[in-house]
Amino acid sequence: MRSLIVFLFLGAFFFSACSIEKKASKAFDFGQYQSSIDLYQRVLEKNPDDGRANFFVAEAYRLSNRAEESLPYYEKALASGVKNDSIKMNYAFALKANAQYQEAKEVLQGAIPEIDDEALQARAGEEYENLNNFDRIREKESYYRVKNLEEINSQSAEYSPVYNNGELYFTSNRNDSRIYKATGTPFTSIYKVKTSGANVEMNTLSSLPSSINSDNTNDGTVAFSPDGRTMVYAKGNTGKKKGGYDVDLYITRYRNGEWTEPRALLINDDKSWDSSPVFSQDGKTLYFASNRAGGQGGTDIYSAKMNSRGRFYNVRNLGSEINTTGNEMFPYVSEDGALYFSSDGHPGFGQLDLFVARRKNGQTTVENLGRPMNSSADDFGIYLFNLDRGFFTSNREGGAGDDDIYTFVNQDPDLRIVNYFLDGITMTPDENGDLKILPRVNVKLMDKDGEVLDEDLTQDDGRFSFRVYENENYNLVAERQGGEEQFLITRSEYTTVGKEVNRDTLTRLVTDIRFETQMVLEKIEKDKVFALENIYYDLDRDEIRADAARELDKLVTILQDNPELKIELSSHTDDRNSDEYNLDLSQRRAKSAVDYLVSQGIDPTRLVAKGYGESKLLIPNAQTEEEHQVNRRTEFKILEVGKARQQSTPLEFDEDRYFDDEGDDGNN
Repeated sequence: MRSLIVFLFLGAFFFSACSIEKKASKAFDFGQYQSSIDLYQRVLEKNPDDGRANFFVAEAYRLSNRAEESLPYYEKALASGVKNDSIKMNYAFALKANAQYQEAKEVLQGAIPEIDDEALQARAGEEYENLNNFDRIREKESYYRVKNLEEINSQSAEYSPVYNNGELYFTSNRNDSRIYKATGTPFTSIYKVKTSGANVEMNTLSSLPSSINSDNTNDGTVAFSPDGRTMVYAKGNTGKKKGGYDVDLYITRYRNGEWTEPRALLINDDKSWDSSPVFSQDGKTLYFASNRAGGQGGTDIYSAKMNSRGRFYNVRNLGSEINTTGNEMFPYVSEDGALYFSSDGHPGFGQLDLFVARRKNGQTTVENLGRPMNSSADDFGIYLFNLDRGFFTSNREGGAGDDDIYTFVNQDPDLRIVNYFLDGITMTPDENGDLKILPRVNVKLMDKDGEVLDEDLTQDDGRFSFRVYENENYNLVAERQGGEEQFLITRSEYTTVGKEVNRDTLTRLVTDIRFETQMVLEKIEKDKVFALENIYYDLDRDEIRADAARELDKLVTILQDNPELKIELSSHTDDRNSDEYNLDLSQRRAKSAVDYLVSQGIDPTRLVAKGYGESKLLIPNAQTEEEHQVNRRTEFKILEVGKARQQSTPLEFDEDRYFDDEGDDGNN
């Protein structure tokens, strides 16, 4: 009987343990990480060395942004023999989160050869190089001074501060009894409080209305348009089965003293986490973080253009200069065009660190803000109240509890900001050849390698404006959008090389320098003739010279940009030889030019070579060499115009989903 009792007891114990592990595993799969931790802890109470339970507790802490707490569990899991591609790499990150930098480096050095997964190996390799460069950022001189904003912080989380119209908006899970099972903490909501700089009037603290803050949903990380009347924010993490991916961006407008019903942006990816939005200073670009497919790894920073109607289009990954195999998020664009963001993929002190990216001489450099802005904990959510001061978030030791909001001041004595802008206007010749404004032209600013840096759609005034940078060569590409008339896509070059100002001579903190240009678009009409400048041939020769090839390359670009065109390329001579000789010479020259275009990839069926000899002199009875040169010319004529080209920047959503009234320009 005693043996039977012992057997039944052990069987019940075994069944109970299995049941707990099953529940813990299920909670983990559902993203309910705190619940999973609590259940696995019951397993560890009975067997502290259980490798599987220790591993999943460590993973649950990591996935719920508590990497520093995962360290002892990764150690026990490894000691018990748990092996997989990620465990040593994540163990190294846990060491780094606890400021054990040399130990983390040694773990990674041994782990990299053992990792089979290419993506994980790339991540581990990148972090190993980061740790090799750690001394450089640790020794960096800092002019920043930081202070905990004690008045606003509580034992709960306060993060992502944003200033708008005399009020500080932030995200917090204070005063909420609803529990988010991933972290075991309350759901977050958006709050606001009146403030003048860092002087907070706590008696004005309030949460945003229920139309913004939803029950059983994490709401937060807000962004405002420059006029403060459009708000984009993140909403999600409901705790459902796919709660890790149900974070999306929502938009609302301030009308008649209240915020309109929020609507999800169509730039969201329904299989991804989309969050931490911010507007550019001119309100034309929205930056945000996403872990959608096709990125560099982890979460990346993306941009989307926003026109005056509130339409978003052209979602673009910011590329490998900004994004890494790790996580980049919480972007912020300052008045001087610098991109501030948080990352655990660039060389840093621990988990998320604050960085700034600046462009100069055609290159983007990323700089760690150093201590005391950064710590071994998470440092993120920066907002500049002025160019030399602002707010950020950290969960470092010494705070009130969880995430806290901090203020900072940059006391760099040499801080001088120069903003460069290129302002332009799009125009077209009228019937008399005089230039008139051409609206609805999409203008792209491209670097020397052809990468699109920015774009703008001109309105009725034909105006466009871009931020440009010192010592850089650009290309501008202009394309008319919509309308019955078609215009040639037009390109022009612009350079800021040699146009920078000496910062040492400046006395103000901020100086704006503005350049001017114009883009002239020609209407596409059948039989319209365009002259090609500087197409020269040696005497009595038809070979394409190097200087002529450079000019013909411009025609190659025109034909590539405007594939609907079929042209005649014509050559003309002066009248200083016989008609027969000049006709033959001009035909050979026209054919040589066409052959050159074909050699550059232009379809020969789009080209016709035609020599006119001296039959179409612009200056009859020319006397001077200059007049003869005018007659010796190369032209192209439009023979056929194909179907209208497809618009290069399709609009991404229907305005009726966002605007109730016709003609809303996004500023009301």
